[in-house]
Amino acid sequence: MSQVFTEPHSTKQLQDGAAWGLDTTAETLLLTAPGVAEPTAADAEAVCRLVRCPVLIVHGDQDAIVPHETGAALARWTGARMVTIRGGGHAPTLRDPVQTNLLIRSFAESVGPRTPSSRTWTRPMSRSKRVLYMSSPIGLGHARRDLAIADELRALRPGLEVHWLAQHPVTELLERRSELIHPASAFLASESGHIESEAAEHDLHVFQAFRNMDEILVNNFMVFADLVEQEHFDLWVGDEAWDVDYFLHENPELKRSPYAWMTDFVGWLPMPEGGERERALTADYNAEMIEQVARFPGLRDRSVFVGNPGDVVPDAFGDELPLIRDWVGRNYQFSGYVTGIPPADRDAIRADLGYRPGEKVCVVTVGGSGVGTDLLRRVAAAFPAARRLVPGLRMILVAGPRIDPGALPSRDGLEVHGYVHDLYRHLAACDLAVVQGGLTTTMELTTAQRPFIYVPLRRHFEQNFHVRHRLAQYGAGRCVEYDQTGPDELAAAIAEEIMRPVTYRPVETDGARRAAALLADLV
Repeated sequence: MSQVFTEPHSTKQLQDGAAWGLDTTAETLLLTAPGVAEPTAADAEAVCRLVRCPVLIVHGDQDAIVPHETGAALARWTGARMVTIRGGGHAPTLRDPVQTNLLIRSFAESVGPRTPSSRTWTRPMSRSKRVLYMSSPIGLGHARRDLAIADELRALRPGLEVHWLAQHPVTELLERRSELIHPASAFLASESGHIESEAAEHDLHVFQAFRNMDEILVNNFMVFADLVEQEHFDLWVGDEAWDVDYFLHENPELKRSPYAWMTDFVGWLPMPEGGERERALTADYNAEMIEQVARFPGLRDRSVFVGNPGDVVPDAFGDELPLIRDWVGRNYQFSGYVTGIPPADRDAIRADLGYRPGEKVCVVTVGGSGVGTDLLRRVAAAFPAARRLVPGLRMILVAGPRIDPGALPSRDGLEVHGYVHDLYRHLAACDLAVVQGGLTTTMELTTAQRPFIYVPLRRHFEQNFHVRHRLAQYGAGRCVEYDQTGPDELAAAIAEEIMRPVTYRPVETDGARRAAALLADLV
């Protein structure tokens, strides 16, 4: 497989190829041995000259399995259209999937029946200003902050239309806001569903889950590419739209509009249990990203880090690679944190939500995916012991949009809810929250100066390293490992934290406005 994939940074393709190769049989391998039923060049030419249908040949000039000259000969014998991928190896469908898809579609359209068509072109000065906004579906926090940024951007550019290319559960929040969800969103493959399928009991090896999401990312980039080919937008914004950012760097000629990239973390980091192999893989992914940005520095018209310089981890991208903090400082602009929530009067919210004066309320929430089911069950199991330690404790379990509330236990004093709109109000009003280690929820609690316990998903490098580092900058939250969430241990932690006064470092309130200002001059 190292001969099949001669292109740099082909670790995932090598891994897949080796797995597929092991699916074969000894009998099949014998038939591929030299001299076994092997035709001559003359035999091949004779057969190929009988071909009468249109032919497309795509061949890498660095193919170490079948020489490029063989593809050129095949093109001559069949009268084919030949496309050479310079620098390409033996499997362009895997290493250059976007370009291969575009070539196949163009070829199919060229030989298909011609049908009448019509289109409309609007003169540029008659067009409304339009932004295509892509918000990561992994958790709802991205959507809340992106809505806040979009609101500020519309205030800076009156009349601006924001069109969203988004998936569930982001679309649920957008629909409640009557936002413009582009119809092409229906063709996106579910990233949240894939992430859930990769999770075990409070365990998500998010780096490997991302690597296994390659087919979904290709699909979703093709949806984006088709859309922006057919419709003009004055600006593309991708908030951790990994598919768009990666494949635009792989196919920079597809860029048609100013493009802004946003993220709240930079750098894949290995989990210790992954050993040397994971260290090498994460470093390879980081090195490819660094090389892409260096080769095409103008592809991202803005790179916005949602946070401050101190929020960037001090680690290196890998052996002989730069420090993440130094590289981000040279390649990003900082917006400060964007909460996406308005300032709140805690007493007024408690009264509005029906919380009684003096009542101790613990809110338990695990984000917009189904990965947190096991944590919800563990906290529910700890509730009786917690209530003995905190008499009258009221606990609210929020299942979110992708967990069935009926699958969770219910007992006196323990409430179970599904999707809760404006959950931030409950977080601002509570006396304690128990959450996963996701950044947006923990930062909402930090902003509201509320005590909270966070339980990072095992093997989730972002929650265990990037988020934990940022929360330490604010002196916020108590980290508890999942193995320490037995009923008595968790109940004791709840009783301690619900009485703890907090004095976190304040979180800036102008992050959305600062982020929008970085985008506004691109429109």
